[in-house]
Amino acid sequence: MSLTPKMMRQCWFLAGPTACGKTAVSLALAESLDAEIVALDSMTLYRGMDIGTAKPTPAEQARVPHHLLDLLEPEQEFSVAEYLEVAAAAVSDILDRGRTPLFVGGAGLYLRSMLRGVFDGPAADWEFRRALEQQADREATDWLHRQLQSVDAASAARLHPADRRRLIRALEIHHLTGRPATEQRLQAPLPEAERPPHVYWLSPPRDWLYERINLRVEAMLQLGLVEEVRGLLRRPGGLGRTARQGLGYKEVIAHLEQGLPLEEMVEQLKARTRQFAKRQHTWFRNLIECQAVTVHAQYRTADLVERLLARRL
Repeated sequence: MSLTPKMMRQCWFLAGPTACGKTAVSLALAESLDAEIVALDSMTLYRGMDIGTAKPTPAEQARVPHHLLDLLEPEQEFSVAEYLEVAAAAVSDILDRGRTPLFVGGAGLYLRSMLRGVFDGPAADWEFRRALEQQADREATDWLHRQLQSVDAASAARLHPADRRRLIRALEIHHLTGRPATEQRLQAPLPEAERPPHVYWLSPPRDWLYERINLRVEAMLQLGLVEEVRGLLRRPGGLGRTARQGLGYKEVIAHLEQGLPLEEMVEQLKARTRQFAKRQHTWFRNLIECQAVTVHAQYRTADLVERLLARRL
């Protein structure tokens, strides 16, 4: 099953950078729309990864039905194409029951793939990947990024030097096709008349967002993030490549397995989360299908929902 333009036009989308207040707004908006929430996130798909992903709580899930949470074991891998397939099934089910699908999350790649289609690229070359990983372990921390700059400067500019998984995938695509990944990923938006009309992203001021991010990291640690990661690592299947690279999990793993001091880990996690939020902002700002909705410290959830609902007229 695939997401058809007709299905997409019946969906609402609420995106935005991490810690910008999407959860509270999405719950109130879903209640006003008689909607069910579909997670637009690559990490809340995993069971047991709750604190570090800011997964909706049981009370929040009881308030509004949620979909695409806890589908996978942490050792499993999952592609964008697979996400689109399960998302299509969820949307079909929600529409069949006469309700509205409301996608909520911060995964810019997933959102763009829904709006414009997905580039799967060549199948994985695991031997090439392992060779790159082994070489990267021996080299300076920015070695992968410098390798990518030499063959695909556009992808290197888009990716963070510490994003090992995506750097390796971009190098792999070039290795297998002889062409830059960016050249193959270019996806044009649909004609305006065919686009979903309700695609919004929350756009907060940077200083306010960064303060919220710092507070969120502290709250996650108080809730037991380190203990959550320790328990996941002790599972029989452990954590797969994707789960180990999750923001918050990667940093805690470095603390638990490599001896990174706790205080340094906390500061590193705050800094990387701020950097991640900046990249999310760029994703959404560059999608012309997305309509920016300004948020700030003084906004009330009810007022923001009212502003969103007014746009459907």
